[in-house]
Amino acid sequence: MFSVLNAFNSFPLASLEVGHHFYWQLGNFKLHGQVFLTSWFVIGILVIASLAATRNIQKVPSGIQNLMEYALEFIRDLAKNQIGEKEYRPWVPFIGTLFLFIFVSNWSGALIPWKLLRLPEGELAAPTNDINTTVALALLTSLAYFYAGFRKRGLGYFKKYIEPTPILLPIAILEDFTKPLSLSFRLFGNILADELVVGVLVLLVPLFIPLPVMALGLFTSAIQALVFATLAAAYIHEALEGHGEEHEEH
Repeated sequence: MFSVLNAFNSFPLASLEVGHHFYWQLGNFKLHGQVFLTSWFVIGILVIASLAATRNIQKVPSGIQNLMEYALEFIRDLAKNQIGEKEYRPWVPFIGTLFLFIFVSNWSGALIPWKLLRLPEGELAAPTNDINTTVALALLTSLAYFYAGFRKRGLGYFKKYIEPTPILLPIAILEDFTKPLSLSFRLFGNILADELVVGVLVLLVPLFIPLPVMALGLFTSAIQALVFATLAAAYIHEALEGHGEEHEEH
């Protein structure tokens, strides 16, 4: 495994570094330590909330159980509306994980003063404030809809690249590359821009003016989590449905 990581690290995708980072050294492979720290913090919050909600389940939910059941119903409805009544159930955990991780990550960047915690180098921020996190989430989404289509239709899944005409093959392939790019850069750009705007306003006018911008940032952070999860479910639905099934429905 180390040899594979070292070989990959010997072919850098870009030589440009933006800002300073707190690295963990794994052989010759560098990991962004600050991203792992904040990601584990977000995962810890979700695990604790899940354990607290399921520790003593009541028939009439209240408190954290009520909140988590509401989140589950919301995610279930989202998956059902995008994927369809027949196919949505196996994908609720995946869509829910994406939505909750991105939602809590975005809000952690807006509510937690990460920059007050000092590191030997670099600074802490929301996990989704790092392009590595958003690209990883987008690639997981790509693997999910490829898996969904291939599992349901087998090799027939690849017929979509040459239907209705083989001339569209390059466009179909390009579309599969642009989907994860748009998912990752949309999320990364919005979260980074929001944190930069709030940071500048806090430096210039440190009292009341940043508060409405921070409230707007919480709203847009939630919207970005919803957009990412909705698009992921829509891509999975697109992979699951075939041209033959569409004609049968019509």
